[in-house]
Amino acid sequence: QVQLVESGGGLVQPGGSLRLSCAASGFTFSTYAMTWYRQAPGKERELVARITATGGSTNYADSVKGRFTISRDNAKNTVYLQMASLKPEDTAVYSCNARRWDQEYWGQGTQVTVSS
Repeated sequence: QVQLVESGGGLVQPGGSLRLSCAASGFTFSTYAMTWYRQAPGKERELVARITATGGSTNYADSVKGRFTISRDNAKNTVYLQMASLKPEDTAVYSCNARRWDQEYWGQGTQVTVSS
């Protein structure tokens, strides 16, 4: 059974930091590119950060460059999103995605709320 389970979300003050984790199982994690997406109420889902299967390349949304870092530990079947200098506009449900060719899996998401 394929599973992607996000964790680490919560309430944080503006300027604070948070680390999200996505634990994968049921597929060969090390061969899949991993992506973090986010969606706020009433808005379209947007790509936040992506990392290739080997971890050799990353890309980020312009809005998070310099503040967020995506990483992966293939030995632990886990991808992370380290978020710093958080802003209220970062508030959203963050979901992780695994993709290899046309095969794609999604987690259920974790809520991040940035508020004072």
